[in-house]
Order: sequence, then C-alpha cells, then structure tokens
Amino acid sequence: MKLYQTFLLAFCGLFLFSCNLMTKKTESTSEPETKAIVIEKLMNSPQYEDAELLLVQPDATQTLSNSEVNFDFNVLNYELGAITESVNTEVLANSAKGQHIHFILNNEPYSAHYESSFSKNIPEGVHHLVAFLSRSYHESVKNKNSVIATKIQVGDDDTNSIGFDMNAPTLIYSRPKGTYKGQDTGSILLDFFLFNTELSEEGNYVKASINETSFDLYEWVPYVIKNLPIGENTITLSLVNSEGELIEGPFNSVTRTITLSEGE
Repeated sequence: MKLYQTFLLAFCGLFLFSCNLMTKKTESTSEPETKAIVIEKLMNSPQYEDAELLLVQPDATQTLSNSEVNFDFNVLNYELGAITESVNTEVLANSAKGQHIHFILNNEPYSAHYESSFSKNIPEGVHHLVAFLSRSYHESVKNKNSVIATKIQVGDDDTNSIGFDMNAPTLIYSRPKGTYKGQDTGSILLDFFLFNTELSEEGNYVKASINETSFDLYEWVPYVIKNLPIGENTITLSLVNSEGELIEGPFNSVTRTITLSEGE
C-alpha cells in the first residue's frame, strides 16, 4: 500500500512539473520578439537628374501685403500627379495622387501639392520657404535645380525672428511624417534636404535618434527605417560637426513623432 501511495505521489508530482513546464514554455513563446531598429539605404529610385522646380510667383524681392499668398511654380522634366516608376511604391507609403511638391515653411511639417499653382495663408512676418520635388512615395529629388529656398515677407515687419542664415549649413526635415497603417509600417522612409554642406565620416554628418537608438548618417541619400514598434515613435534629426556637436542654426535639430497602427 505504501509503495502504491509513493508511486501515486511521484506520478502526480511529475505531472504537475510537466504542466508547469508547459505553461512556462507557452508563456515564453507568446511574448512577441522585439527586433532591433535598423536603418538601410533606399535603393531603386529613378534619379530625375534633369528635373527642375522654379518659383514664378510670388516675387521674393517684394514685400507681400496680403496673407493669402498665391504660389505659382514652373516644373520642368518632371510630371506632377504621376506615380513614380519604382518598386519602392510597393514597400513604402505611396501617395495615390502621385508625384508632388513638398512645401516647407520655417522647417515645419510639409504640405504636399500635386499641382504647380496653389494658395497658402501665411501670417505677417519674415518666413523661410523650402520647396522641392517629391516622388510619389515622398522621397525628395536631390539635385541643384529640384529645390527652391527663399525668404518671404508678409507685412512691414522685416525682423528675422527665426534667425535663419540661408548661407549657413542647414538641415531640412522631410520624412517620416504622420501616421502609418498596415503594410506601410514595415518600411518607413527617412529623408531630408541639405544646404551648404556635404556629409562625410571626417566632417559634418546627420545624427538620427529613433526612440532610444542613434545612427550616424554620412551620406545624403534616402534611408529606410525597419522594425519600428506599433504605436508612437520619436525621430530626431540633427546636423552635427566632426566632433558630434550640433551645428548652430534654427533648423538643424528637429524632433517629430509618428504613429504606427496595425489597422488598414
């Protein structure tokens, strides 16, 4: 009888141990694997080396009296509204409205314009406009003629309160921006525009801080961020010198928050 009881207790103990082991194994496998955030260069984009963007109106040399400003651009060798011919349209957030102009005032988040003429309400004061051609998946066209940078003054106050020097090394933030859903969350475009500087390992470079991970970018090319978690993500782009120190300028360090959502 004692032998039977001993055997029964041993069997129960082994059974409970096995159940506990299975429970722990189930719990461990149910936890999602956290992948490290990575940045890769974006490839396979058409270059559009001959594309040009010209500002016809307003005349930047004149003071504007009306806050409702009409903008008229001339676009050469580039088709607004066309879907960019690239495999990147399948892997990046892509605008169904096609190629467009990124309109950036005072380095604030851009507005996208799919026609060359439009109006904007601009408050009184001195403002700094950067506008450049964008592919349908929001990558900027990077050549000396694809961008305009100019000062705009509305009203009589000519104070440059922002303190921007258009001849100084300058970083202009473009992407990422806004909310990404479904399959668009897998690969996130990181893109920016540069003025009056080049990037290198020995000189100035861009530091990208994504959540708690930092990357040093030594080339002015488009990048792709992968493995961002669902929810809010914070991106900071900074233009720094060879010592890793921020280069003086009101636009040279920008922080933006984007949201990734599982829904379509």
